[in-house]
Amino acid sequence: MTSNVTKIIQTILDIERSINERWNNGDCGGYIEAYSEDVTYFDPATEKLLVGRKAVEDHIRRLYKNPHIVRSEYLNPQVSVSDGGDLAVLSYNLRNFVADEAGGEKLLMHWNSTEVYRLIGGAWRIVHSHWSFAQHPAIMQNPSV
Repeated sequence: MTSNVTKIIQTILDIERSINERWNNGDCGGYIEAYSEDVTYFDPATEKLLVGRKAVEDHIRRLYKNPHIVRSEYLNPQVSVSDGGDLAVLSYNLRNFVADEAGGEKLLMHWNSTEVYRLIGGAWRIVHSHWSFAQHPAIMQNPSV
């Protein structure tokens, strides 16, 4: 692995963690700022593919309620970088925890995430974002679904 690829991988991981931390603190603007103008987006609440930063921002702001995430775990991160070094695909599992009634913490949600980053005008921007549930409780209780 070249030092340039290693640097790109670290940059992508740093960006993603930074915007997730903003999300955890009640600021969904980190993702919105990172999206390209022509971003495409899916999550479990979308009926169809969302296209464009404005459509994604409207969706997020309409649904987002700060769940007061106290801790996140970033599991199995993988970054694939294009030969040209201007495109990177990040896939990982994200586990978000909130405070529980006993003063500890409990798992709020377990996500699968894929973010496609492109170097645009010298800055890494998310051009595609896809979030899905990992081990959704309804499916785990009835695996024949």
